[in-house]
Amino acid sequence: MGTHPSENPQASEQAPWHTMSIEESIAKMGLKADLQKQGLSVDEAASRLSKYGPNKMTEKEKVTIWQRIWHQINNVLVYVLITVAVVSLVQAVTTDNSNTRFTAWFQVALILSVIILNTWIGIYQEGNAEKAADALKNMLSTDARVIRGGKEIMIPAGDIVPGDICLLGLGDKIPADLRLCSVSNMATGEAALTGESVPIDKVTEALSPPDGLDPEQVPLGDRKNMAYSATLVAQGSGMGIAIATGDFTQIGTINRLVNNTETIKTDVLKQIDQVSKYLFICICTMCTATFLTAFFYTDTYSGDALGSINIALVCAVAMVPEGLEAIVTLTYSYAVKVMASQNAIVRALPAVETLGSVTVICSDKTGTLTQNIMSLTAFVTSNARYKNNVDATDRVPVNFVRDDTYLASRAQHDMKKTGKDIVADGPNNPAGRRGHNPSNHFTVDSLHATDNPDEAAANAALPPDDGFPVKNGESPSREWIQSALSCGVLCSKCVLGEGGGRAGEIGNPTELSILRASYFAGIDIEELKNDAPIVAEVPFSSDYKFMATVHEPAKVDNCPDGKYVCFVKGAPDRMVKLCKYQAKGGVAGDENLEDINENYWIEQIAILSSHGLRVLGLCRTTIDKDSVKAGDQLGPEFVNGRPEGKWLTMVGLCAIMDPPRPECVQAIKEARGAGVRVAMITGDHKDTATAIGHMLGIVDEKYSEAVTGPELDAM
Repeated sequence: MGTHPSENPQASEQAPWHTMSIEESIAKMGLKADLQKQGLSVDEAASRLSKYGPNKMTEKEKVTIWQRIWHQINNVLVYVLITVAVVSLVQAVTTDNSNTRFTAWFQVALILSVIILNTWIGIYQEGNAEKAADALKNMLSTDARVIRGGKEIMIPAGDIVPGDICLLGLGDKIPADLRLCSVSNMATGEAALTGESVPIDKVTEALSPPDGLDPEQVPLGDRKNMAYSATLVAQGSGMGIAIATGDFTQIGTINRLVNNTETIKTDVLKQIDQVSKYLFICICTMCTATFLTAFFYTDTYSGDALGSINIALVCAVAMVPEGLEAIVTLTYSYAVKVMASQNAIVRALPAVETLGSVTVICSDKTGTLTQNIMSLTAFVTSNARYKNNVDATDRVPVNFVRDDTYLASRAQHDMKKTGKDIVADGPNNPAGRRGHNPSNHFTVDSLHATDNPDEAAANAALPPDDGFPVKNGESPSREWIQSALSCGVLCSKCVLGEGGGRAGEIGNPTELSILRASYFAGIDIEELKNDAPIVAEVPFSSDYKFMATVHEPAKVDNCPDGKYVCFVKGAPDRMVKLCKYQAKGGVAGDENLEDINENYWIEQIAILSSHGLRVLGLCRTTIDKDSVKAGDQLGPEFVNGRPEGKWLTMVGLCAIMDPPRPECVQAIKEARGAGVRVAMITGDHKDTATAIGHMLGIVDEKYSEAVTGPELDAM
């Protein structure tokens, strides 16, 4: 069980599982055909645990304190000091002269103090440098639900073996790399592996590699029938066969790379080593000359070998820059401290030196330049546009401000594109793009927006500002925000994290963004759910791309007696096609119903998509209470198969993105001022990358376009 990874049978048993059917995968692993029902037997699981070892990653061999000490004293100049200390010790023990004895002991104490101080400084400053592997270990699951012997049981995640049937539910951390064999509206968050902020929808069918790619070249994000260790189930549930554990999972591969990183010396350290060698030669030459002079040509030490050696070595000590390494270390330490005060972490002290030579900074986008938190950026109604402060920390309605100029027209590079082309280049593309397949909540199947800029501008034009519900530049009331966003809050299975943050959140990040915006607008999420309890629902499915819930009306719903409120949330193009009315200004109530302006809404979808934003449509209507029963699990025909055809009311469009970190904007500005070019590397859509680049200040006249992977390969 303690074998080296290269000796583990998994090393030779890996296969392109994503291209194989479930039956082929089971046969490849030499397991029984009824594996999905019975799982492994207890004896078989024990045998496989002995064969493959525990499901844990190999830890890097810890550096002992003695190795750290040796690293600090393994220097020719320190050798000289140690030699002097040894000779002085011999002289202190053998001499009869009390003055000479005191001087010798003093030299020993002084030299050892210098060596100990330098060693302590080095160990203290670099003792906590290697933390990456520990961080990866903390990402792993601690327990797992499996089927063994036909029964569902909980076991420690370390006991998972290849061939185990693992059961997954909402919020579960996946315990091993799995070939999925059953899914129910399942999506997993794989940002740690792919950089994609949005969960990946999962399937069970075997996948064929795209033309020109070998199975192993298919990006992880495109392997939709796989689930990976240390990632989270963001929605739905599923079941999978463990095909890799421990070091042979994708996260285990990263762990091996982290553990195998080589330490290289910077130019300054190389120069210090070179100077040390030259000094050593110089010191040896001068010591020899001093010894010969003292032994042969002085009256005091003539014929006294030990005394002459001591004099020579005293001269050597005077020439040794014993504080050189301590000064360099302290200088590095001060630089690291200054960097840390600017929120920059430097893992190895000498790395600070290389910063002076930087001309280009290549940075990841998700979680580095952006916050890795999907956020509601804008909300569009029939007559207004609202900007949401995504950096807000106070829970107040003024986080929303009506700004009719915000995202009011298409991005410049999409001015003359059709709706189809805009969708193809943006995050609402249902086909995804190489390496990523985002959740289908927000993807657009077809958008028949014009490619004529004048016609597009006319379709997008807002009616004259009549101050309803608020004037341009003002903030709406908390009641209006609650009513407008209640569809996104109530028509959801998500759980918001503590304090509106990421910790403890469960669900799709796109849906969570609406809950988060509502929370920071001062809305009590739990109170709203209690005031409008759910009666029935149509579960979300990527087949029809919407979710619907029926509720008892809340106080702000302005609902007639004898009616339920029905909320429908989903892909914006599909929502527009199902709407007969639009809510004037996003205000609920029959008195605010208007005939829907489809061209207006289609152009708004095109505008938001062109700026790299994910778009969700929020709709509502009322239904008779006797038309549904409490607890009904309704089918999609409840929404899209009604005899009256169009029947919903469009409330508004939610524009969602992973926003830039505010501090990065200033940092990039300062870097460019210093002549350092900043490049952003991301697996996201081209339009999304360009939009983020504009916000960060990376895109300019010289570098005005994003370059895709295929374009880079063709250069």
